[in-house]
Amino acid sequence: MPTQVCILDSGQCAAHWLRPIIRAGRFWHVFLRVFFEVTSISDFLASDHHRCDNLFAAAEAAAAHGDWDKATTEFSHFRDALLHHFAMEEAIMFPAFEARTGMTQGPTAMMRSEHRQMTDLLNQMADAVASKDSDGFLGDADTLLIIMQQHNMKEEQMLYQMADQVLAGEQDEVVGRMRAMT
Repeated sequence: MPTQVCILDSGQCAAHWLRPIIRAGRFWHVFLRVFFEVTSISDFLASDHHRCDNLFAAAEAAAAHGDWDKATTEFSHFRDALLHHFAMEEAIMFPAFEARTGMTQGPTAMMRSEHRQMTDLLNQMADAVASKDSDGFLGDADTLLIIMQQHNMKEEQMLYQMADQVLAGEQDEVVGRMRAMT
């Protein structure tokens, strides 16, 4: 069941594919978002990845255009969303997965390490926004994009699938607890 559909006039789907369109100055996209009730851990967290991707694209576009007021606002939304995503995983999903599997030094340890790496980049980007440093912000954004794409692929294609299997009887409770986080 799809959790989110983004229709662009270029025929592409997924927020990170917006980057070349935005950079080319053709910011002519239309989003049609369709949300369904999410029941699996995979669906819930992958949908949140897409939400973060969309916020990232908006922050990057504003910085690329030198609109620092908008970049500040959009980056703040993105940073808050990404840190919230990390918190949902680290406070709820990862511990549930580790308790069920006994794996504490496996995939969740690697994801936590990558979260720290991305958080460091977010802090650098916040400094770049505050000093209106386009080159610094966009350079860190390029690095963050690569890390996020690789990270999200590992989570969506491996960890979340594993979590869906080992937490099958607890998915509603785990997803409910993540939804309840503010």
